[in-house]
Amino acid sequence: MSRSLKKGPYVNEKLLKKISKVKRGEKVIIKTWDRASTITPEMVGFTIGVHNGRVHVPVLIVENMVGYKLGEFSPTRKFVVHGGKMAKDQAKDQAIKAGQVAQQIQEPVKGKK
Repeated sequence: MSRSLKKGPYVNEKLLKKISKVKRGEKVIIKTWDRASTITPEMVGFTIGVHNGRVHVPVLIVENMVGYKLGEFSPTRKFVVHGGKMAKDQAKDQAIKAGQVAQQIQEPVKGKK
């Protein structure tokens, strides 16, 4: 369920104050625990450390992110690959094929000047 249009988007006031104190070109990570805060145009260009329950994940805010929530860019769960020996063998075969393709691309074409 979304928030009422009458109320407007939820943006943490403390986060906006922190952003206003930092200059746009600085390489400072602004830490926040507020994953529910909506990304506004004022945040574009800043790096925000969004807490995922364990660490602060640095998120560089770009124009396409405006309107989304901060928590959408900081996953809280780590995907563990399913499968056993068969899945490992398939992954190894794909890595070998990718290495061969990369090697063919890097070799110069013989016979052409």
